[in-house]
Amino acid sequence: MLLTIDFDSEEPIYMQIRNGVVAGIAMGSLRDGDPLPSVRTLGSEIGVNLHTVNKAYKLLQSEGFIEIRRNRGTFIHAGNAAKNTAQFLETTGESLRNMVSEAVTREVDRAVIHKMIDNLYNELGGNT
Repeated sequence: MLLTIDFDSEEPIYMQIRNGVVAGIAMGSLRDGDPLPSVRTLGSEIGVNLHTVNKAYKLLQSEGFIEIRRNRGTFIHAGNAAKNTAQFLETTGESLRNMVSEAVTREVDRAVIHKMIDNLYNELGGNT
């Protein structure tokens, strides 16, 4: 599994792992049923503590993106993520409100923000 971790980023490493898995699902490089490396293996591969990987996996599990099967492994299970859509939209709405507030304050044109979102959707293979 290809994950790029930026150890100089202000974003916590467990969130970088989480976001990398979600991006992999969005782009189609990770599909339902695909196995993920064990906590220990991924930690070793990217050079982070296994507790950090475990925290990312637990978050992904709670969000419905992965399924952890005892003694069998961890697998992509993105179909479950749809069950948490309402919670996602609520949280995302709050984040977007903050971003749009800053964009308005900086006098960024609405069309520029729309274009950025459209470009991200296209990059990640989302529906328009």
